[in-house]
Amino acid sequence: MQRGFLIKGGTVVDGTGAPAYEADVRVRGSLIAEIAPGLTPEPRERVIDATGCYVTPGFIETHNHYDGVMWWMPTLDPMPGYGATTTINGNCGFAVAPMHDDPAVRKEMVDIFSFFEDIPAKPFLQELPWTWRSWSEYRKTLEQNVKLPLNFCSFVGHVAIRLAALGMEAWERAATPAEIEVMADMLRDGLEAGALGMSTNLLDHDSKNRPIPTMHADDAEMSALLNVMADFPGTTFQVIVDHFMRFTGPASVERMGRLAKAAGVRMQWAGLPTLQFQSFIRPQSEALHQKFKEEGLDFVTGFHHESPTTMISFWSSLVFAQSNNYVWNEIIAATTEAEKYALLGSEEWRARARISWEETFDQSPLKYPDQLILRDSETRAGPVDITLDVFMTQRGIEHPSDALADWLIDNGVGSNLFLVPWKRDEDVVLRLLRDPHAIGNISDGGAHGKMFCGAGDNVLILTKYVRDNKLLTIEEGVNVLTHKLASFFGLTDRGALKPGLKADITVFNIDEIERRPEYKAWDVPDGEGGRTYRYSRPPAPMRLTMVNGVPTFEAGAFTGNFPGQYIGPTIHKMARAAE
Repeated sequence: MQRGFLIKGGTVVDGTGAPAYEADVRVRGSLIAEIAPGLTPEPRERVIDATGCYVTPGFIETHNHYDGVMWWMPTLDPMPGYGATTTINGNCGFAVAPMHDDPAVRKEMVDIFSFFEDIPAKPFLQELPWTWRSWSEYRKTLEQNVKLPLNFCSFVGHVAIRLAALGMEAWERAATPAEIEVMADMLRDGLEAGALGMSTNLLDHDSKNRPIPTMHADDAEMSALLNVMADFPGTTFQVIVDHFMRFTGPASVERMGRLAKAAGVRMQWAGLPTLQFQSFIRPQSEALHQKFKEEGLDFVTGFHHESPTTMISFWSSLVFAQSNNYVWNEIIAATTEAEKYALLGSEEWRARARISWEETFDQSPLKYPDQLILRDSETRAGPVDITLDVFMTQRGIEHPSDALADWLIDNGVGSNLFLVPWKRDEDVVLRLLRDPHAIGNISDGGAHGKMFCGAGDNVLILTKYVRDNKLLTIEEGVNVLTHKLASFFGLTDRGALKPGLKADITVFNIDEIERRPEYKAWDVPDGEGGRTYRYSRPPAPMRLTMVNGVPTFEAGAFTGNFPGQYIGPTIHKMARAAE
């Protein structure tokens, strides 16, 4: 039997920010056993040649939405090929536990998750067993039924807690003291079972412009839940705020920071605005960021280093609703082709759609026809790969809403619209990458599968920022993806290359890796016996991705191994063990 692995001849970047050095790495079982130059292979030890490569800790994905997806796509493609070894889920307040007894409320929870994260609802309802009620029962069910190639950790979602405690009234009102006590018990159950913390959402409105249920949580509710978290050292309170649509972010950050400080709870807020159109609101958020530092608050600001490449599907997309264009969202909500074409051809609908288009938020690309590219014609009638304003000029159409409707009638409702990525202030991104109170790699991987593929954005840290533009050193780039994240989330048994830690390891030649172009992978069940698509990417590729001492990606391909574990904050585990 094979005894272990010896990764020889590479340059070790241990994740902590310490200088890189030449050394070999020995792995036994699930742990790193030894790191030193010139190690001699032992009997039954497999040698992996890392000449010309960096050997680093495995990369941590800080913001994914695989909660439902992993049940029908346990490979978590393409993440193993991008060096990812840990995925964090239950973000944005959205989760699949705890759960109300009423099936209608369960469906409401799935519909909320499905709408905001563009995850198909039918497989969500059909592929998951839905045998749990509490978060601890959910975790047990996962461990018994789903094997993954990455370590999996998850927040308890505040939206799920409110729906489980208040039912449909979670949309409408504040909780009573008795309901708050029920929610506190639900959160405690999740944290005792190893949840990463609790996530809440102060950003989203649904397709009917209703604020998400967590926006009805008053300070009494939030304080009670944060006081539960205070009993679990190392857990994180995540809050999603609005710097994008209604610009309530600064007020939300100030409020949540005040409550988290009073409870003595670690907070992650997402995120400090980095897009150029957000420059007017950025000073307020940066001032709060600095204030929290000066006050010694245990916090980080979340951000992503890359604007998503966004495709609008006319079958599944929240872009219109989230842009305040609710009439065009009726096209998304229509369930059949016939219904969609009937709306597009209706003069009554077109009149309403023109008005709704004018009410679109100014910051939305939908407001700017020169930022909208016609793509993926279903009928190939064309034209394609031109902007909507050019099409308007060619056809002599005065209003962009009418032009898009005409193009869809000709090209099919299975066609797509490409949004030119928002421009970033790169100096702000670089400051955040180096800031000890900021964490990145918020990719939304697993969500919005017909809009973009966030998985794979991680390697842009190593290519765009380290290799190509030399804005970061290799030590800084690896730290951003590994130890910095593990330390904040309390995952102290991994995230660095040190003997005794978990053998989550990535080996790569920096000249070989790229974020590869997206393609359509037709492997998503449509709930009716067929398959639909999601966007994925070919591997970067890494030379080796290893999770808990087991290779998950090697020789250019997924290995078929599923060594991932369901993990939580080790600080909390150690503290509870000591008691």
